[in-house]
Amino acid sequence: MAIRTRNKIRLEFNMSSMADLVFLLLIFFMLTSTLVSPNAVKLLLPTSNSKTMAKPAAVTVYIDDKYNYYLEDKLISVDQLETGLKEKLYGETEASVVLRADKSVELQYVVSVIDAVNNVNDYYGAKNKVILATRPPK
Repeated sequence: MAIRTRNKIRLEFNMSSMADLVFLLLIFFMLTSTLVSPNAVKLLLPTSNSKTMAKPAAVTVYIDDKYNYYLEDKLISVDQLETGLKEKLYGETEASVVLRADKSVELQYVVSVIDAVNNVNDYYGAKNKVILATRPPK
């Protein structure tokens, strides 16, 4: 008596489950890539219609048209900016540093102030932020 097996071994490979897996991975990576954003500093533009006011500023930094830095009303160099900010922001965890820069100032001078505040944040483990002061349009 010959016994036959009902389950026959097939030499074919079913690709439908592999295609489902590829589409699921594609959807996953598309969704997660849209959620990832670079660490960018959000600044207000020099001219703005916005009337949003920040919390009272803990520190004000000025940059004039001759690229001189002032911490409050004291003239300082770029090298002294970080140490001056460390002194002013001591004990602050979520303070605002208002940057008042002349509109002719190049972006690199603004970025150096932002870098100094970020270094102070790393030093104290704080979340102080830089706000670019604006004026309303004429």
